[in-house]
Amino acid sequence: MAFDLYQQVTDSIIASVEAGTPAWRQPWAGEGGAAQMPLRANGEAYRGINVLMLWLAAAAQGYGSAHWFTYKQAEAAGGQVRKGEKSASVVKYGTIERESEETGEEKRVPYLKSYRVFNADQIDGLPERFHAPAPEPVRDPGAEAEADARLEAFFAATGLDIRTSPESQAYYDPQGDFIHMPPIARFEDTAKFYGVLAHECCHATGHASRLDRFSRFNDRKAYAFEELIAEIGNCMLCSQLGLTPDFGQSAAYVEGWLRALKSDKRMIFKAATEAQKAADYLLAAAGPGQVASQGEAA
Repeated sequence: MAFDLYQQVTDSIIASVEAGTPAWRQPWAGEGGAAQMPLRANGEAYRGINVLMLWLAAAAQGYGSAHWFTYKQAEAAGGQVRKGEKSASVVKYGTIERESEETGEEKRVPYLKSYRVFNADQIDGLPERFHAPAPEPVRDPGAEAEADARLEAFFAATGLDIRTSPESQAYYDPQGDFIHMPPIARFEDTAKFYGVLAHECCHATGHASRLDRFSRFNDRKAYAFEELIAEIGNCMLCSQLGLTPDFGQSAAYVEGWLRALKSDKRMIFKAATEAQKAADYLLAAAGPGQVASQGEAA
């Protein structure tokens, strides 16, 4: 049987969901409350499905560094992968020129291939900056939730219509195109309020005036798919803001996610791509200077 990379990745994600800790929740599964986006050797952040795959690998092995290298990149940086260390997989999308058997015309055909990387914790001799410890927990919120000026500025800068009333439910209204949040004092702590708000903001990016996701994904599986996008996007966004995502509502969607993932081996790739777009949209809308740097506690 031919090797199926889509199926292999999907199976690993399904296994993490069935175990009770989906790949995108792994950075927050330990004692701390902060997380790091996985970084390439040159410091650029990985994107899409690779973020989930590397979060999963880091959690499984207990790696503390955010940095990942190919074998050659480790050597170029002055390091040496320790003997016996096992690599993690990441994937690369691309296209190749191929002649159509029917028309003889050249056409571009998409492909997906994997390559192997090692965490900085598996490599001796690297500069110390690659071994920076994971960030400390986000903040000590104290007994009462109160507004955070930096986070208030970030969410205001997104341009989304965020409303507050005594109503107890947090939600995004796609017809009215607004987000409703209960008063911050109703939340256990400051971080919880902004984690919930970040989740609803990810939903709001699907509106026709933004990423127009709702019209592109509107079949019978779209509801579970949208919640999957919002949760993964929220994790990507919160890792940039130094927040712990809100997972409070997601238990209700787990069965739907599993059905959808098992019926479509490409769904998690699509969801991760759309989640990345949602996080990117919010970060770009808020503008530079609004995000804590990697490893900086909020």
